[in-house]
Amino acid sequence: MDSSEMRLQRGFPENQRANAALLYDEAFGPKLSVAIRSGEKRRSLLQGGFMPEFAIVAMKAAELVGIAGFHTPDGSLTGGIGYRSLISQLGLIEGNWAALILSLYDRKPHPGELLMDGIAVRRDFRGRGVGSRLLDEVSRFAAEQGCDRVRLDVIDINPRAKLLYERKGFRAVRTEEFRFLKPLLGFASSTTMELHVSRTT
Repeated sequence: MDSSEMRLQRGFPENQRANAALLYDEAFGPKLSVAIRSGEKRRSLLQGGFMPEFAIVAMKAAELVGIAGFHTPDGSLTGGIGYRSLISQLGLIEGNWAALILSLYDRKPHPGELLMDGIAVRRDFRGRGVGSRLLDEVSRFAAEQGCDRVRLDVIDINPRAKLLYERKGFRAVRTEEFRFLKPLLGFASSTTMELHVSRTT
């Protein structure tokens, strides 16, 4: 893909909600399935709960081909998925289970940082530099917002993502072990990585 064919922008059009949910679920469905087993329900929650302004996206013409969500004190890409929506769409038992599991994944941004809320590239566009360009744009955006670092978490079963982050300058700062929860969560550890950026404001 010629890079001139792709543009990066903040947020995605409303008519791309379903595509954004599908893209995100392709990347994170295995992790999210512990909380919400039904793929159809997961995608429905994502589609309705996304806050597009908290994402940098890659578009080819009118097609959404990549998305990088982020979390600031003002909100996050998945910030519209709350307890009420979980109970409403999943029912009391499944909704409370989903809320419990999702709370294990919950992270909050610290002062002076932008927290990544997941990055996903459409399967047929992987290996073409889309993820790299999204990370560059997220870093630039963080600097413009007066942040001095970008933080993210990557699980041990996603080594390709970790390699990409390392190539872009992210450095591991700590690793949390979840060995006793691996049968439940599907992964045994999560590594927190940070990239320092130069503020432009």
